[in-house]
Amino acid sequence: MSTDRLAALADAGVSIWLDDLSRERLRSGNLQSLITDDHVVGVTTNPTIFASALANGEAYDEQVRELAARGASVEDAVREITVADVQQACDVFSGTWETTGGVDGRVSLEVDPRLARDTDATVAEALDLWKAVDRPNLLVKIPATEAGLPAITRALAEGVSVNVTLIFSVERYRAVMGAYLDGLEQAAANGHQLAAITSVASFFVSRVDTEIDKRLEAIGGDALALRGQAAVANSRLAYAAFEEVFSGERWEALAAKGAKPQRPLWASTGVKNPDYPDTLYITELVVADTVNTMPEKSMKAFADHGDVRGDTVTGLGGEAQQVFDAVAAAGVDLDDVFLTLETEGVEKFEKSWSELLETVQGQLDGAKS
Repeated sequence: MSTDRLAALADAGVSIWLDDLSRERLRSGNLQSLITDDHVVGVTTNPTIFASALANGEAYDEQVRELAARGASVEDAVREITVADVQQACDVFSGTWETTGGVDGRVSLEVDPRLARDTDATVAEALDLWKAVDRPNLLVKIPATEAGLPAITRALAEGVSVNVTLIFSVERYRAVMGAYLDGLEQAAANGHQLAAITSVASFFVSRVDTEIDKRLEAIGGDALALRGQAAVANSRLAYAAFEEVFSGERWEALAAKGAKPQRPLWASTGVKNPDYPDTLYITELVVADTVNTMPEKSMKAFADHGDVRGDTVTGLGGEAQQVFDAVAAAGVDLDDVFLTLETEGVEKFEKSWSELLETVQGQLDGAKS
């Protein structure tokens, strides 16, 4: 990769996180080289990533044989395998974590997505993962479902750093920021040092265009001219909300106690429509104090031909709102769009989790034969 463009992106205040992790990356030194050479300062994972990692290659064979030999259940095997990878990645990023004061050098691990609508079970699993990984630079991923919101607050109140995932609408994002502030206030009351707690809010990008474009195409006519604009506009509106929330008196009181802002994280930034520039969701979302978590394919594309032309987000909330007003006027039901995206997002992660369990069960069975 050419590092010049990635360096410019990092210099613009965007933290570059890799949206992928595998034991092969860890063992080969690939992850370390991305840190050293390509300005990568964090990693995110999800059930799909782990399912893919386990289905390919032989890096997990030894651990699977050991797990099979002691009769581990498939649930326990998945937990031990994923925790081991995340622990190693946290160790690889420990230097980044230290030099950035705990802002970056973060590795995310998601709670079982089947718990997305069960607050108590999500909290219990978040605390279990925090203890199991036992690394200060872990982020536990909790979905921003209705049941997830109180779970976010309760996990933070116990000193757990959280990556809030599956955020699609600005309205839900505001609720997430509220849950974060609630959690920090409770954490302080519980005696936790707020400086030790970090959170990001994963605002999904490309899927918004995918869903809204589909509806615009069904409407046809003048509505077609609006395709490919909603995702970036949605993200810019989210950033405007971030600026608003993290500048008021309530936030300032927490900041005085050492709290860090909950940075927006642009997620799902791989372009799904081949008609759009493959760096669209990176180039158009450059702004300080944000994270862009990207698949390696997108990272390589940006390194090759990405363009950093300064801040492409701040002050554009008005234009972004005009885009959304036009989309709504064309006949797109935005409330239904965001409900559909959240429902599908949970279902996709549940499906990937099932595939992960099936893959590991097959490997455990194979190791016994």
